[in-house]
Amino acid sequence: MAHLLVIESWVGSMSRLLPRAIEEGGHRFTFLTRDLDHYLRAAPPDGRHPLLAAENVLTAETNDPGSLLPRVERLHSVLGFDGVVSSCDYYLPTVAALADRLGLPGPDPAAVRAACRKDLTRRRLAEAGVPGPRFALCRDAGEAADAAREIGYPLVVKPVDLCAGMYVRMVADERELAAAQRELAAFPVNARGQLREPAVLLEELLTGPEVSVETVTHDGGTHVVGVTGKTIGGTPAFVETGHLFPADLGPALAEAAAATAVAAVRALGLDQVVAHTELKLTPDGPRVVEVNPRPAGNRITELVRRVTGVDLAAACVDVALGRRPELTPGGAGAASAAIAFLLPDRDGVLAAVDGADDVRAEPAVVELVLAEPGREVRRAVSNNEYLGHVMTVDPDGDGAGRTAERLLARLTPRYRADAAVLA
Repeated sequence: MAHLLVIESWVGSMSRLLPRAIEEGGHRFTFLTRDLDHYLRAAPPDGRHPLLAAENVLTAETNDPGSLLPRVERLHSVLGFDGVVSSCDYYLPTVAALADRLGLPGPDPAAVRAACRKDLTRRRLAEAGVPGPRFALCRDAGEAADAAREIGYPLVVKPVDLCAGMYVRMVADERELAAAQRELAAFPVNARGQLREPAVLLEELLTGPEVSVETVTHDGGTHVVGVTGKTIGGTPAFVETGHLFPADLGPALAEAAAATAVAAVRALGLDQVVAHTELKLTPDGPRVVEVNPRPAGNRITELVRRVTGVDLAAACVDVALGRRPELTPGGAGAASAAIAFLLPDRDGVLAAVDGADDVRAEPAVVELVLAEPGREVRRAVSNNEYLGHVMTVDPDGDGAGRTAERLLARLTPRYRADAAVLA
């Protein structure tokens, strides 16, 4: 039985999947956070809270690596950790640094930092010849205006250090570029209280279908678990509206996407990681959007498990312990699995979601999760504003995605006017 130190977590599905994987693997864990209330506010509506599985729940300033490293060294001398892990992007560089400091298995800290900073990723991949968009890092409005003219409109504006598509925008001209920069500048601290890098990344707008490649890298070798199809909406934002596993691609295109993702993981120097690499399948071939050195979010891990039987959360635990993960497909009863997300198309207060009972009764549905009435919502501009999702499986073919989209269309949000709440 191994003992893992879990540093922070997302409060979505991975907050449940990671503790479950640790427990099912016969291990135990200590959870370390700077703000326990952050997780108590997000208690699941049914079932036990995932932190109840922790052997210890401790607090420390996880946003200050300088004080955290010696604190964890002292904890390690008493509690004895065998690995360090997190599911939250904002703490992955800290986890890598801690593992390195304690002499535990883990990826190279510099490689993780490069993967978690979009500008560093772009530079590393460009130097290695891995295909991506033309780009420029801009630290002020003048630099951005000059770079935009060189790259050409329309283009994409990105923060270098945020997640879930936050503040990623397509802009068509200099006016929209300036507005996007002002909006981003007004968000100087991320959701975990960390100061942000104020520079912005401008990128060539890539066209074509979007996919992600799910990989596990262990002892220098990268194993491709599969390719996930993605649908994107919310223009001028880039909001993920659904996923299909496996992606509906021909073998040659799937192999090209997988090879590009493996090249990106190698170029960044990542090892001992589960990675989620997003790409655009452009007319000129696959181009890397970003590389995430952790398991995919938005329930993609569950789609993969239902089709292949491979548990990416368990693989994440294994590589954090320096163990060889079990990646042999076993089949789980589905030929395809899909998820479609319900997005608010306006600001308001949710009164109800009509059609839920009919959708829940459909035999293809394996998950239906919806926001509770009374929730304040805003028009979706990132992956943080979902009203819920429907997940479906097709045991015999590739129809799970079409079924999920058809059933999502039966769900209708209703809102109540409440100007006081939105003020």
